[in-house]
Amino acid sequence: MTEAVKQRPVYRNIHVTQILKYRLPPAGIVSILHRVSGVLMFLLMPFVIWLFDHSVTSEVSYDRFAALFMAGAGPLPGWVFKLVALGLIWAYLHHFCAGVRHLWMDATHAVTRGFGHSSAIATLAISLLLTAALGWKLFF
Repeated sequence: MTEAVKQRPVYRNIHVTQILKYRLPPAGIVSILHRVSGVLMFLLMPFVIWLFDHSVTSEVSYDRFAALFMAGAGPLPGWVFKLVALGLIWAYLHHFCAGVRHLWMDATHAVTRGFGHSSAIATLAISLLLTAALGWKLFF
C-alpha cells in the first residue's frame, strides 16, 4: 500500500495561468464559437443593414456597393470589407450549423458523449468548408 500512484490534477476553478493547458472537448469549442458567432452577427448588424440597403435601393447605389468591395472606401481598401464580409459569412454559417446540431440533438434525444463529439467535429468541418467555398467566391 506504499505504492506511489501518480495523482491527476484536480481543476476546480481554472486560473488564468491554466487556460492554455486546459483542453476543451469539440462540443465545448462549438458551444463557445456558437456564442461568438451570435455576438459577431449582432454587433455587425448595422453593417449588414447598410450593405442590404445599398445593394437593392437603385442601380447607382448597387454600383457603389460593388465598388466598395473592389476599390474600397476612403482610406480602407476593398479587401478589408471583404474580410468583414467573410467574418459575417463564417458567423452565419457556423451559427446555423451549430443551431441545426442543437435542434437535431433536442429532437432525437441524441445526447450521448460520442454523438456530441462526432456532431461537433462535423459542425466545425461543415461550417469551415462552406465558409471556404463562399470565401473563394468572394475573393476570386
